[in-house]
Amino acid sequence: MALQTDVLIVGGGPVGLALALDLRYRGVSVVLVEASDGEVSHPKVSTVGPRSMELFRRWGVAKKIRAAGWPGDYPLDVAWVTRVGGHEIYRLDRGTADSRPLPAHTPEPDQICPAHWLTPLLMREAGPVRTRCRLDGFSQDDDRVLASVTDLATETPLRIETRFMVACDGASSRVRTACGIGAPPRYETQVFRNILFRAPRLREQLGPRTAMVYFLLRSSELRFPLRCLDGRELYNLVVSGETDLDAASLVTSAIALDTPVETLSDGEWHLTHRVADRFRAGRVFLVGDAAHTLSPSGGFGMSTGICGAADLGWKLAAELGGWAGPRLLDSYHDERRPVAVDSLEEARVNLRRTMARELPGELDHDTPEGERARAEMARRLEDSGVRHEFDAPKVHFGYRYASPLVVPDGEPPADGEWRQTTVPGSRAPHAWLAPGVSTLDLFGPGFTLLHFTGSDRLPGFERAFAERRVPLAVSRCADPAVAALYERPFVLVRPDGHVAWRGTAPPADPAELADRVRGARW
Repeated sequence: MALQTDVLIVGGGPVGLALALDLRYRGVSVVLVEASDGEVSHPKVSTVGPRSMELFRRWGVAKKIRAAGWPGDYPLDVAWVTRVGGHEIYRLDRGTADSRPLPAHTPEPDQICPAHWLTPLLMREAGPVRTRCRLDGFSQDDDRVLASVTDLATETPLRIETRFMVACDGASSRVRTACGIGAPPRYETQVFRNILFRAPRLREQLGPRTAMVYFLLRSSELRFPLRCLDGRELYNLVVSGETDLDAASLVTSAIALDTPVETLSDGEWHLTHRVADRFRAGRVFLVGDAAHTLSPSGGFGMSTGICGAADLGWKLAAELGGWAGPRLLDSYHDERRPVAVDSLEEARVNLRRTMARELPGELDHDTPEGERARAEMARRLEDSGVRHEFDAPKVHFGYRYASPLVVPDGEPPADGEWRQTTVPGSRAPHAWLAPGVSTLDLFGPGFTLLHFTGSDRLPGFERAFAERRVPLAVSRCADPAVAALYERPFVLVRPDGHVAWRGTAPPADPAELADRVRGARW
């Protein structure tokens, strides 16, 4: 007898867990299988991006992520140094989680929450997760996917019958391979090492020189970030995989201070730059690293996956709820693949900036020549745009969908600067409606028509959606500042928080609009 569910998610990393959160938020039954025991022995991902935090706010876990353990008084600064505790050449002052001002464009700035905190937290919040369960194979027909799974704890086989299956099983996705979907490399694969170590006295010794991230300016091997993971004693050092020096020597070379260090792990990893040719194969979908892998430079990878989960989640719920049009599920690929390509290229720019940086030998010298070299390096860092790697709202919020589900109306600002907008396809703007209440909090599991003036056409608008069983909430806002931000008196927001349509009045044919935004007309 097969276990039955609406959606089977393969892979229990942050992206798979985010999808489970979204689907359960929408009332969809989910089974999530994860081959490992769920423990994260060597955390690499530590920053949860601001758009991801907005989604976690929707799913009710943002406050828990902020309370996971990162100290509110720990500096979020990024410093470029010859060695940690040595010569500091350039610093981005980013305040602390407690002291930094809240950005005008989001209620949820980024948050430090390393994977060994984030993954267990999401596992608790996302509901039952079947850890130590390996997907062995699957088949699909027009109505279902039948998956074969082994419970590794008991060696017991398990059959799962599901309406849809989503692969969140990583860069080497077995599901993607089984579906025959290519993901050719866009750039040469690079080899790096992550060295995890504990230095319990380092923060105290550094004092005001403490930073969250230190970019080393030492050698070809030591030019990458050394990052504090927990705000206390746990650090990760990225080094080139071309060196055969032992971990202890590399850590010692990266730190100028005499401080106790305990090496915890040293693992090689391969950086690939890939985007899958297709994000869908029948009833099987690819999300996260199974669909795209990109450089960690800038911290866009996990966020790209989580935002993809939010795009797919409401569309699966619509299909299962019986109100999706025939093109709705295809739009997941149409909307998310261009975002993945753009994110990959932006991360690549950040990586190349670091890789191509010349490191003169006198940079660490206590001489007049060393001082001049450091001053010149500081100027180059300022001019090279390093700030954009850590303050990139255009990447996190500025992508815009252009699928058949979106009704075109205008273009974003042409000056190249990102600003909040309701140009259809864009993420709907944030503004405060009351203390602690954002416009984003108005957008629930269905569509939301936000309007700033009345109309006798509103009943017909609501009726058109109701006749198609498309969930719709209508919300009136009287705040003139919010009205100006939203640019039109009527704005229709999708279940994922992106604008589907806007207008100066409700449409004369709301049925046509309802069909378009649910993928039934194109």
